Amino acid sequence: MEKNYIPELEQIVNPEDVITSFEERLTYSYDSTRLEYMPDVVVKVQTAEQVSRIMKLANDYKIPVTPRGAATGLSGGCLCVNGGISLVMVEMNKILDINPIDLLATVEAGVITENVGKAVEHLNLFYPPDPGSMKSSTIGGNIAENAGGLRGLKYGVTKDYVNSIEIVLPTGEIVNMGSNTVKAVTGYNLVDLICGSEGTLGIITKATLGLLPVPADRVSILAFFKDMTDAAKTVRDIVAEGVITATLEIVDKVTINAIEDFLKIGLDRTVGAMLLIEVDGQKGAVEIEADIVLKVCKSNNALSVREAKSAQERDKLWEARRAALSSLSRIRPSTILEDATVQRSKMVDLINAVNEIAQKYKMMIGTFGHAGDGNLHPTILTDLRIPEEAEKTEKVIEEIFKATIALGGTLSGEHGIGITKAQYLKLELSRPVYDLMGKIKSAFDPNNILNPEKMKCIWSA
Repeated sequence: MEKNYIPELEQIVNPEDVITSFEERLTYSYDSTRLEYMPDVVVKVQTAEQVSRIMKLANDYKIPVTPRGAATGLSGGCLCVNGGISLVMVEMNKILDINPIDLLATVEAGVITENVGKAVEHLNLFYPPDPGSMKSSTIGGNIAENAGGLRGLKYGVTKDYVNSIEIVLPTGEIVNMGSNTVKAVTGYNLVDLICGSEGTLGIITKATLGLLPVPADRVSILAFFKDMTDAAKTVRDIVAEGVITATLEIVDKVTINAIEDFLKIGLDRTVGAMLLIEVDGQKGAVEIEADIVLKVCKSNNALSVREAKSAQERDKLWEARRAALSSLSRIRPSTILEDATVQRSKMVDLINAVNEIAQKYKMMIGTFGHAGDGNLHPTILTDLRIPEEAEKTEKVIEEIFKATIALGGTLSGEHGIGITKAQYLKLELSRPVYDLMGKIKSAFDPNNILNPEKMKCIWSA
């Protein structure tokens, strides 16, 4: 692509923030997937006005623009499939306002997720969404992907805490959507439309987020089981008993061994599965709910159950869960993390299906995830440099998705569709629904320049 627009970009932002050298652009050619696409130019922005001017320029030249946060995404959402401009948002990282009365925080899109919580903890408040990448992912990226996390069962996902947003439309207009009142039903719910739109409808520059008071008490519980079936039944029965836990995480044998190899924290290697459970709330209620959880675990043949006796022990348990992916990634050269999600009542069926697929193709798959909301992460351990393994991996991925949809599930609970899952959209969406999505995209982005090629499925005639 001819780069005669570069001098104009250098008039919009500082010239040093326009990156054209091959070596530096290479840094922005990948995310947390196995994919790589080189941008023609990288532009770092600091204000919504700069983003607006860049989008107007891009429309004039018909240049693709792909917004990019911390690149922790797992579906290729921030990759420049058609080249063009990689628009880097991480320097828009100011926390603009904290309102403890209305339980709100207004932040720029490049603020690291964990830093929102750190900024309000002295007020005894917290920001509930906690994706596994929270130490590095940005709020803008979380909103674009509608990120979930460990606390999703009780506290919901990112969209449940986005009151209002400022976005730059693909055509360059700066607009504000939503309301910071507790209730608001004026017009269409455009904020929820942007949440999860994967950077295809607008570029998020600012957001006002909801906060909650820190629970007075919490108890963390670790339970080991002979197999994943007993663990999954336990998840189902805990909810059936009326206990909505703050977190309810499941980890299989492959992943337990990987974590123990990595952290050496004394996990039992002989078991088939473990559950990590946390209940929180008022002190008396937490004690009652913890007792119910313990009883349910034992009634489902738990081999052992124990409560964390200190904050240090509790943090150690959750460190183990958050290390699941990094631990598995040490086993084989290629790690493919999927995001299959079903109803809790179908989780045993999905776990069994994944195990059957692993045996059929003789592939190692470590499964862990947010069992409380049915969101599992089957993680395929392979070597994509070997053609036979690469071909087998694609078959495994397709069969996992087909099994998920057959169980009434969805392709993605929190990672998005992006590039990696676009070809499978036809498994879940009807053609009229997919076409409606296309009409919405065209209404926002008539020149199809903002993050093109994402969520794009090729349908047979």
